[in-house]
Amino acid sequence: MTQQRPTKTRAKSSRARTVTTSTGRKISGVFGAIAMSVVAGVLVAAAVTPVVAVSGFAASSAVSLFENLPEHIDPGTLPQPSTIYAKNPNVEGGLEKVADFYSQDREVVEWDEISQYVKDAVVSEEDPRFYTHGGVDVLAASRAVLQNAAGSGFSGASTVTMQYVRNVLIQESLAHADEADREAAYEDAMEQTVERKLKEMRYAISIEKKNTKDQILLGYLNIALFGNRVYGIESAAHYYFNTTAKDLTLPQAASLAAIVNAPNALAIDDPDNLEANKERRDLMLHSMYKHGRITEAQYEEAIATPVEPHITPRVAGCSAAEARGMGSFCNYVQRYIQNDPNFGATQQERDYNFNRGGWQIIATVNPELQAAATSAVRDNVPAIEDGISIGATAVSVEVGTGKVLAMTQNRPFSEDPDVLAANPGYTSINYNTDYDYGGSGGFQVGSTFKPITLAEWIRTGHSVRDRVNVDARTVQESSFSAKCMPDGVYGYGSFGFQNDDNRYKGGQQVLTATQWSVNGGFISMQQEMDLCDTFDLAEKLGVHRAAPMTNEDLDNYGTTKLTRVPSGVFAGVDEVAPVTMANAYAAFAGDGTVCDAVPIEKITDSDGKEMKFTGGNCREAISPEVAAGVAYALEATVNGGLASSAQSYIGVPHLGKTGSTDDYVDTWLIASSSRVSTAVWVGNVEGKVSLIPYGYNNSRHAIMPRIFEVADNIYGGEAFPAPSESALRQTAVTVPDVKGKSVEEATRILEAQGFTVADGGDTDSELARGLVARTDPGAGGDAWMGATITLFKSSGNMTKVPDGLTGVTGNVAGERLAAVSLNAEFVCETGDKPDPGKNKVVSVDPASGTAVKSGSKVKIKLACATEEKQD
Repeated sequence: MTQQRPTKTRAKSSRARTVTTSTGRKISGVFGAIAMSVVAGVLVAAAVTPVVAVSGFAASSAVSLFENLPEHIDPGTLPQPSTIYAKNPNVEGGLEKVADFYSQDREVVEWDEISQYVKDAVVSEEDPRFYTHGGVDVLAASRAVLQNAAGSGFSGASTVTMQYVRNVLIQESLAHADEADREAAYEDAMEQTVERKLKEMRYAISIEKKNTKDQILLGYLNIALFGNRVYGIESAAHYYFNTTAKDLTLPQAASLAAIVNAPNALAIDDPDNLEANKERRDLMLHSMYKHGRITEAQYEEAIATPVEPHITPRVAGCSAAEARGMGSFCNYVQRYIQNDPNFGATQQERDYNFNRGGWQIIATVNPELQAAATSAVRDNVPAIEDGISIGATAVSVEVGTGKVLAMTQNRPFSEDPDVLAANPGYTSINYNTDYDYGGSGGFQVGSTFKPITLAEWIRTGHSVRDRVNVDARTVQESSFSAKCMPDGVYGYGSFGFQNDDNRYKGGQQVLTATQWSVNGGFISMQQEMDLCDTFDLAEKLGVHRAAPMTNEDLDNYGTTKLTRVPSGVFAGVDEVAPVTMANAYAAFAGDGTVCDAVPIEKITDSDGKEMKFTGGNCREAISPEVAAGVAYALEATVNGGLASSAQSYIGVPHLGKTGSTDDYVDTWLIASSSRVSTAVWVGNVEGKVSLIPYGYNNSRHAIMPRIFEVADNIYGGEAFPAPSESALRQTAVTVPDVKGKSVEEATRILEAQGFTVADGGDTDSELARGLVARTDPGAGGDAWMGATITLFKSSGNMTKVPDGLTGVTGNVAGERLAAVSLNAEFVCETGDKPDPGKNKVVSVDPASGTAVKSGSKVKIKLACATEEKQD
């Protein structure tokens, strides 16, 4: 039998004049024949390792060479496909196959799972004395020695046991993750040398001592190459005839046994090989008949049967999974293993182990929810749309564990270059995940970041019922504290922003700002907190860029840290993976616990032993009290705000938030029950084209209900915990005294206290024109945080009646009034005619200190006594 490499056709001359041992010795064909004869003779005499003295140089060299070889070979565990399964109670066995991965398509089977026809065909043709020799057929070996005496290349005379040894050695050579090491080991295993032939003999004898004949034949049938990447009789039966090894017919069994002799030339998936295969098959059938394994009638019927293959390939990779809408999820599982150091020191080693390990991988995906998500996405967003590189994703994770229950996208997944070239709507990128787990750079999250700002607001002692200024406006960068930045503030410039609509203005509750996603409210909230703390909290929730920052001008270059800018607290400027956002919202629904996404529930090796892998690391990102406060506001957003499309069909409580970027380039809807959190994104996978002209800006609202209709029925959901009193209270704040200050200074003081400022216009006042004359509510009184304080500016038309008017003469008092633009009106206390030059002032009306309009008259009462009375 000639064993061939599965991926290449190797041609070696069988008539080379010399062969080379591993010690570098060249042995002529005649010397090789003598050496083989001596060893054969020793084997006949002892059937063990030669230890007797044999005369002659050739004999002693052969025996010495034989003795120096290892005594035993360990067949080890054969490479087998690794398979991803999904739990599905509706299929037999409760497991639904998602995809196979393999370098060798092999399924190891037991003795009674193989047709007797296969066993008889192999033994009858390849090794008729298999059940009587001790691993080496001395008669056949002697005959081969004589046939090869004229040249080198010790082919022929290989027993089934020796062929098994050859296959084991080849498998050992292939068991190197490094390609260069693998190539070198393979070349060594295939060398046509005396040493290799002696090694096969010695190993064959050892194996015969440790195993029964049936065990050896079983091992041979499980390890043999049947062409392409098909190994072992079970996979060969499936691939070539769409049946099992147990159910092979006589002619089918002989056809498969024939392939092993020369897989490239006899494999029947190539029509050009059918004639050659039939010729070899019939020869094997004749050997079976000759050795009494089949009757003459069976033989005649079998050779009259044409070779009719039914090629049924085992599709490798995630292409098979895509047929059930699981292509992107399947790729996520594959990438997850490739990135997990538990499976090897390098990604190359992990991938190699994965494709050979025969692992059974139980995935977290729920097939029913996956199907619902896939149909919801693809029914609403096509794979291709002229004028826009349209994309859509949906991913659901389990609250409290991070298990990925569904992951899909509008574009079918494939890694086959031919499929991608023929189908422009297909993609090899998984848009749900980080770059390292699917090749996507993520998408700008927009207003879905606002609940994180809200979480920091509640964490710092504020309430969802506090009032804040929600107006669109221009703000100073220095109004944002930022302890991680120079000078402790964000900067010294200014920036303006708008709201999507202007329904809400002035002072509004934080709850209202959240329900209707009012940008101004979140800017006002952030002005009362530290900017760095808000983004630190986001990262505690697991939020990070899907790919490292590539802009060298930014501080976060080369990292996945978030960009710390004020606009980010309401507009989420970073590109984040949908699965990351689904997990962050799961923390709001799950008492503040965030878990890393994980698509695997369990892995067992080919022996059924459970394997260690990196699970969904869970930790407390925010306190349960903070989570409850956020959940309260986001549930209100679903029940009476912009996220109303996320309401449950069956009354399961949901929380949620919408998000969009400028011009609706990216749109989001993220919602969660207490059991399942789902993120839906629709936008541009490339470019920045508005979704509005194409009608996809609201597709998220059509996708989400269909997903949760299924999720709620499968998983249900409980009420979210009640928020704490502190998260719901309305905070009363004393109105500061800003009278006499400029409007600008008064506004800064009031806004720093969380108030919204309104202009009440001018009012009469003795203060200089333009200064604040009064406020409403007035200074010293209490108002709810965020309440609107109205400023009234002085018109500058008032003055005060001066002091020092009594006890002086009327003329002096009149001069003092004139100095402040007031006019004196003199009257006598006694009713006599006043004499301001002589009479002294008794009283004034209005009294000193009273504010009156400029030009007003002030009544001056004089002490006017008559001359008689004066005498």
